[in-house]
Amino acid sequence: MNNTFKDLKYKVFQSGNPLFFYIGINAIIFLITAIISVFLFLGKTDFIIGDWIRDYFGVPAAVSSLPTRFYTVFTYMFFHDGFLHLLFNMLGLFWFGNIFMNFLKSKQFHFVYLAGGFAGALIYIAGLNIFPAYAGGIIGQTVIGSSAAVMAVIVATATLVPNYTIMMMLIGEVKIKWVAIAYFLISFIGLSSANAGGNLAHIGGAILGFAFMRSLQSGRDWSKLFERKPKLRVVKNEKPPVKKPVFKDVSQKEIDEILDKISSSGYDKLTATEKEKLFKASKD
Repeated sequence: MNNTFKDLKYKVFQSGNPLFFYIGINAIIFLITAIISVFLFLGKTDFIIGDWIRDYFGVPAAVSSLPTRFYTVFTYMFFHDGFLHLLFNMLGLFWFGNIFMNFLKSKQFHFVYLAGGFAGALIYIAGLNIFPAYAGGIIGQTVIGSSAAVMAVIVATATLVPNYTIMMMLIGEVKIKWVAIAYFLISFIGLSSANAGGNLAHIGGAILGFAFMRSLQSGRDWSKLFERKPKLRVVKNEKPPVKKPVFKDVSQKEIDEILDKISSSGYDKLTATEKEKLFKASKD
């Protein structure tokens, strides 16, 4: 039991893998709130934690509420409205996030997840306030969930490697571009449903994921916003540079060159040899 806890702690907080980090954070927050809700139920209190979470951590549709709830454009993507809401989001994040991480870097994953959630919040607020169909239901409405962030990862991955195939129950092999298109269409059709706000957020995430990957393929990496600019300093008797670790059959330099090529030209421009090297390195 102790070793299992240590393994989970390492994967979530120390491994440096953003996929495990976001799945872990979402799961931990859900467990904490679920346990608290059980104790509140047993104590027969009038306090409903789900309503409190939406009030203080969910994104409000009313623009007038944003000055005091501005932080919710980030907090909302780490709370979920029930176990199935969490489960399906984390499954999508795990499946497509693994593919994403096979080809790109951690900082790019962080950017897509966070910026996708942020874009989803903006489209949610804008859509509910612009379209006349939603005019009567803005007051008191909020949205929570990581769906927009997950949608950004799904669409970004499908834009990078559209013909990558996955196995789906009852269907068999499916190219991920069709999965991403299906997700988008379901969200678009859902704009006339009771969860219109949530579907607007999904669309916002999808737009961000697509725009990020198209920009990356043209040589502009938006995730560089996360990079710290090095400070200039004079160093005397500098030690020789430490060699980067190498993969089993592929050097780190080769991997960096291949990733740079993806950033500038796109994955489809890689040669068969380069794709094989990247695949081999991702398995080591």
